[in-house]
Amino acid sequence: MTMDQLMQGMLLLACLGLGLFCLTLARRLRKLNDLETGLGGAIAVMAAEVDRLERAIRSARDEAMEASSRLADEIETARRERAIWDPRQRIGAAAAEAPQPASAQRRLRKRSEVTHG
Repeated sequence: MTMDQLMQGMLLLACLGLGLFCLTLARRLRKLNDLETGLGGAIAVMAAEVDRLERAIRSARDEAMEASSRLADEIETARRERAIWDPRQRIGAAAAEAPQPASAQRRLRKRSEVTHG
């Protein structure tokens, strides 16, 4: 056997080994990409879950923005109503503190004596 034949034999063995390696790799990749039991199925499920979560986040964000807008409207309404009620309360407090005429005071005393006495 010459050196040339020996090199060709080794090259043939190397090619057969690489072919066997490629077949094993192809079989493993097929199993890995199986949509029911392999990694492909897990990736498909995760992608569906990510889409579902993104929709839920968008919906929650929209609801929060709507609630925030309604709350801002309610706060503005409360401020307007307070602005209306503040002067009325001041007027009522001033009227209660104002001195009453003597005749009104006598009538109030008589009423309290009649109810308590």
